[in-house]
Amino acid sequence: MRPILAPEPPVDLRPGPVPTFSIVTAAYQAATLIVQCVESALAQTLPANEIIVVDDGSTDGTADRLAQYRDRIVYIRQENRGLPAALNTGVRAASTDFVAILDADDAYEPERLAAFGELAQARPDLDILTTDAYLDVNGTVVGRFYDATPFEPEQQRLEIIDRCFVTWPAIRRERLLELGGYDEAMRFASDWECYSRLLYSGCRAGAVNEPLMRYRIGSNQSQSDKRVESLRHRVYVLERAERFDLTAEERRRLELYLGRRRRRVLLAESEEALKGRRPGARRLALAVATTSGFAISTRARAAAAAAAPRLAARRLAAIERRTGHSYSKRRSPGADELTP
Repeated sequence: MRPILAPEPPVDLRPGPVPTFSIVTAAYQAATLIVQCVESALAQTLPANEIIVVDDGSTDGTADRLAQYRDRIVYIRQENRGLPAALNTGVRAASTDFVAILDADDAYEPERLAAFGELAQARPDLDILTTDAYLDVNGTVVGRFYDATPFEPEQQRLEIIDRCFVTWPAIRRERLLELGGYDEAMRFASDWECYSRLLYSGCRAGAVNEPLMRYRIGSNQSQSDKRVESLRHRVYVLERAERFDLTAEERRRLELYLGRRRRRVLLAESEEALKGRRPGARRLALAVATTSGFAISTRARAAAAAAAPRLAARRLAAIERRTGHSYSKRRSPGADELTP
């Protein structure tokens, strides 16, 4: 048996049959990497019952690249409606027990579905199955996903507030549809919102503690290009979590992380406004300077930026040219740092 991370099983649990799996891929402008993605799906040692690729209105030749596979995949094309809508289309089209999510710019290792099957057979109480992943930069493995974002086997309702430790999972299709699928109004963080909703609705997640897929870092630029919007959506995920039936500890943790993420939004908005020399830049920098929860050094730099926004804009632009980004990175839990 492969090493697994999962909640304690029910005392009377008995092994079940190996369920059936569909691999669902949402593809938009994915011509560069879609072939490797589909090839990895076809190469599974436990073959998928069906491989469903939803082309979300691509115009870059994605459909042409997929033409050679039409006899081995289910190809669905729709008008561009966004990633969550494309995934929902694939989930509804599937006919299996579980749907396994595979992003168009990533790839499964050959034994990933087999690992899912073993885990599901041993733990039929689980509705969400996942594995660790290699972090891949231009074909070179630079780390493992769980090193930075560890899977949580026990306090899943509590820890999902902090981070999306469920990634690229196989989900019991009936439960996913019953609980509403992916939120099609969300452009970012729809996965985190969906998996939070599943866990708070009684689903349980388990992971095979082996890196059985490749997550290609840097292949998708949309989130970095729209960072402020992405951060706002993460705040929205936590705001939606307030409607769940939370314990006192869960609510305390939610308030802590919601405050932290709201500060990140404010910080990113301030930096964007300063770089763009927008009319509200001084006001936003002043808001950072006067908001409790930021590090003293962050508030001091923000006050300096409010006093001299043009100078701050030049410094931010210089940092971005030198490092490729100008956004702060969290150095320790609870630390919010403005770019030095």
